[in-house]
Amino acid sequence: MYGITMLVLTWIPSNTDFAETEDGITIAIYSNGVHTDIIMPVKHEIHDWSSMLSFRDVAAADSTFGFVSLGWGDKGFYIETPTWADLKASTALKAAFWLSSSAMHVTWRKKLPAAGENCSVVRISKEQYRALCDFVSRTFQLDASKQVQHIKVPGYGKYDAFYEAKEKYSLFKTCNVWTGNALRYAGVKVSLWTPFDRCVFYHLPQPAAPAE
Repeated sequence: MYGITMLVLTWIPSNTDFAETEDGITIAIYSNGVHTDIIMPVKHEIHDWSSMLSFRDVAAADSTFGFVSLGWGDKGFYIETPTWADLKASTALKAAFWLSSSAMHVTWRKKLPAAGENCSVVRISKEQYRALCDFVSRTFQLDASKQVQHIKVPGYGKYDAFYEAKEKYSLFKTCNVWTGNALRYAGVKVSLWTPFDRCVFYHLPQPAAPAE
């Protein structure tokens, strides 16, 4: 039933009237093969991510980095499972059945990745970008001072960090469902349910085929 539901709801799009804006803000949806992130400009008149997230939380990023990649997921998966070889049954079970907390994974980038099999580049309007930033910002769990809560553990490299997040991961709300929900909230054409990365990309713009 899970698989059938996934296929049906992946095939059905939301926001069918979505059209890219020629002079809009360019974002990217990127997958590492399993998990999707949304990549946005660090600074824009609508939202400045550097005012919310600090370069000091990572080892090597600085103000020359023009883009930030944001993804939501299970805290245990993110922090305890840097590779699939590190995956424990207990971590997987907790994640599947709402028994673990969640985290935001933030990676600073010099530039936007090129469109390809694992990356879709989309131009959206200012109104859509404002909605997207609002959705993503509200996913962070803030402290009493309304500041993001940096999880003081090593990232996967020199340019990333983890932060406390709201809600719980499950079979029905995966990291990719979060990405789909964010895009849908912003008015982007995306599948009704996106439990896997391929579901996220199904209705997104595809890279143009090379000229023969």
